[in-house]
Amino acid sequence: MAAEVARRHPQVTWACPQLPPSPRAAAALLDQIIAGWPRERMAVVGSSLGGFYATWVAEETGCRAVLLNPAIDPARDLARHIGEQAAWHDPAEHFYFAPEYIEELRALQRGPIAQPERYFAIIAKGDEVLDWREMAGRYPGAQIKLLEHGDHALSDFDPHLEDVLAFLRLA
Repeated sequence: MAAEVARRHPQVTWACPQLPPSPRAAAALLDQIIAGWPRERMAVVGSSLGGFYATWVAEETGCRAVLLNPAIDPARDLARHIGEQAAWHDPAEHFYFAPEYIEELRALQRGPIAQPERYFAIIAKGDEVLDWREMAGRYPGAQIKLLEHGDHALSDFDPHLEDVLAFLRLA
């Protein structure tokens, strides 16, 4: 996605930071990155836990958000993963998920989405990590592309890129 946005829209500011394990630190980093961005033109895209953070940013700023198999209740789901963890995208990379991160996640949880038209979610029924029904139910009224199969990583993401860019007004 980064390459396609850079090719089609080199004027777009792109940020894709590696977020720290602490949700409070992740939110602070996101706040710092977007501090000067024009809210009416910015957008966020997030996958899994990044979808949770993207929802938080969208609710805080009023921007558009694309969510890819978004985590709905990470405080609940990650409570059983306290301790040393391997990074999902690189099993050789490790980090420590501290008990206090559960409360930090709860502090970032937002209620019902304020403006469903600002959201586009791609949700795979074949997600082996998250329940597609819970994901779809979190975003009533939003544009949802429900995939009959797929997986948590959305390994077949490329065919969906045009839909994402169109929603972001970058097509």
